[in-house]
Amino acid sequence: MATNPQFLSYVDDHQADFIDRLRQAVEIPSVSGNIEYAPNVVRMADFLVAQLGALGIKAEKRPIGTHKLAGKEIDLPPVVIGQTGADPKKKTLLIYGHYDVQPALKEDGWLYEPFQLTVDPAGTGKLYGRGSTDDKGPVMGWLNVIEAHVKLGLELPVNIKFIFEGMEESGSENLDKFIASEKDGFFKGADCMCISDNYWLDTKTPCLTYGLRGVNYYEVRVSGPDRDLHSGVFGGTVHEPMTDLFLLMSKLVSPTGEILIPGIKELIAPVTADEQAKFEAIHFQMTDIHAAVGGDQTITDDVVKTLMGRMRNPSLSLHGIEGAFSAPGSKTVIPCSVKGKFSIRLVPNLTVKGTTELVVKYITDEFKKIGSKNRLEVELTHGGEPWIADPNHYSYRAAHKATVAVYGQEPDYTREGGSIPVTLDFADILGLNVLLLPVGRGDDGAHSTNEKLDTSNYINGTKLLGSYLYELAAERKD
Repeated sequence: MATNPQFLSYVDDHQADFIDRLRQAVEIPSVSGNIEYAPNVVRMADFLVAQLGALGIKAEKRPIGTHKLAGKEIDLPPVVIGQTGADPKKKTLLIYGHYDVQPALKEDGWLYEPFQLTVDPAGTGKLYGRGSTDDKGPVMGWLNVIEAHVKLGLELPVNIKFIFEGMEESGSENLDKFIASEKDGFFKGADCMCISDNYWLDTKTPCLTYGLRGVNYYEVRVSGPDRDLHSGVFGGTVHEPMTDLFLLMSKLVSPTGEILIPGIKELIAPVTADEQAKFEAIHFQMTDIHAAVGGDQTITDDVVKTLMGRMRNPSLSLHGIEGAFSAPGSKTVIPCSVKGKFSIRLVPNLTVKGTTELVVKYITDEFKKIGSKNRLEVELTHGGEPWIADPNHYSYRAAHKATVAVYGQEPDYTREGGSIPVTLDFADILGLNVLLLPVGRGDDGAHSTNEKLDTSNYINGTKLLGSYLYELAAERKD
């Protein structure tokens, strides 16, 4: 179904208004991880309720429990839910976004005040501000779509249910419980879901994302004497925990990124012909990743292997040692207890439980080989399952057509190396196909200083979200 041209014209004619809406949102410092900002997170929820209400959508805040922040028990930020349309002849789309943001201070290295939307004075069209791309820009994009249809008196082609949360940047605490509690309530009747909370792979090619790696985070503690020791007095006489830990950590992954834990490699699903074709079609050059990491340290110069290493295959990264001397200068201490930290990015077939069983067995067996009198503990501190959707689902077909219509080019089909845990919660609990439809570019700097959203992406992104609704209405359900 072709997008109504009146909608597209309205978006072009109201760019300044839409940027002003984003400006108002960015000016609310809705940092969910700092108790001093807690009132502002609620203020952002109120802003969304007011914005939706002004567009004729009955929206409400729903409490989802309490949590501890800075030693105090406080209410979790509410979720904001709303619905427009209930026509049984139309498809019903569930839309998710988040209204909280990462911390930001001007002195961290920002060019401008982070909680003021600043249009780049150099004329590039970049809109600087915390939350501009993650995730207030996309959320405002959805509001822009609704506004255009309301003001033009146009009927939306699908029914829409919204849910916006205020804890995504702090772990989405209790959101899974809310989803489960409303499975047969608010969420009932949803046909599919769209999340706009990720980014293009580069700066010029739109994409559709159909997979996310999961993550298991581990801590390996080796403990020995009951106190730190002087190396001049005790060196060469005791089993040193740091020596044991270094040996264990060296046996987890090779310098070329190969995971050395038996059983991991064997679980990776074989690459299908469809997958191979999608990876080969991605618009990506090795210079893109060289620029992103600040040098040529890639394991391979093969583009497809690099992309699969980043998106499709598991990886193991060593993150740090706790309990060791790390300050400037010299200190001849033998630590009595040290803790190594590492994570494994999970892919389909590598579950949190199954992977942990392999990890614990391997490290325990390797520790026994050392013959040390020290003590070993291996702990999974956090686990998140991987997620993958069917990229041939009618929702993806609709997004593909909308992308071609707005950008004039075929989208890349990507999988993210990182994790968006709420995606799996919605997919598993509600049994929905979830589409990740990014608005921003790969260089937007989400979570970083000088986070930005390009004006062209904001405006074309609004057109994309609206066009997707029309294409979704026209696609035949599988």
